[in-house]
Amino acid sequence: MGLELYLDLRSQPCRALYIFARSNNIPFEFKHVELAKGEHRTEEFRKVNMLMKVPALRDGSFTLTESIAILLYLVHKFKTPDHWYPSDLQKRARVDEFLSWQHTSVRAKGSKLFLTKVMLPLITGQSLPPEKLEFITGELNVTLKQFEEKFLQDKPFIAGSEVSLADLVALVELMQPVCAGYDLFEERPKLKEWRRRVEEDVGKELFQEAHQDIRNIKNFTADQLAPELKENFKQQLLKQF
Repeated sequence: MGLELYLDLRSQPCRALYIFARSNNIPFEFKHVELAKGEHRTEEFRKVNMLMKVPALRDGSFTLTESIAILLYLVHKFKTPDHWYPSDLQKRARVDEFLSWQHTSVRAKGSKLFLTKVMLPLITGQSLPPEKLEFITGELNVTLKQFEEKFLQDKPFIAGSEVSLADLVALVELMQPVCAGYDLFEERPKLKEWRRRVEEDVGKELFQEAHQDIRNIKNFTADQLAPELKENFKQQLLKQF
């Protein structure tokens, strides 16, 4: 049994893994787990990840969860080019620093805006009041300023002159609010140029392919959600917002 990656490309961490594996010619079998249909809750998938989340990896009898752990596993197993996770101690520390920070910043704030602009009205039939949406957008903007000033600075990439895991993870997260209709790159020339460099390094065609489903999210309808998931998601969204 070869390497298997369990993914739904509407998920940011899944896209990062897909792009990384494909751009490094890592052989794997793409196991599509459609979250909207509740396929992550099946008994078959529970054997891979009892936490019932994607992404997940199976390599023979070995299974692994959590996107960052999987990325690092692939780096070491397939000995990918050094720039992805540098051997230089301080460059590697910069990558680790961002990967540790991004969970509660770029990912959290970007996902929150995506949920309010796309999922909340889709599932509940309600839109967030403008002042609340403005507050959530403002939180993301603060995070973007921190990202530029602390992590990117005047460098081409987060760890220096070459693309790393940190850049890939950052960009797929930032694409989530972009695909929800908030073009956060438009008035940020530094971020816009950084995005261009990252896309060119991983391959523009591959990057666009990985984002096809999330770019078409506006065509997604509530009846495409499994009924039990729809109700559960609705209650969570109403509590959150």
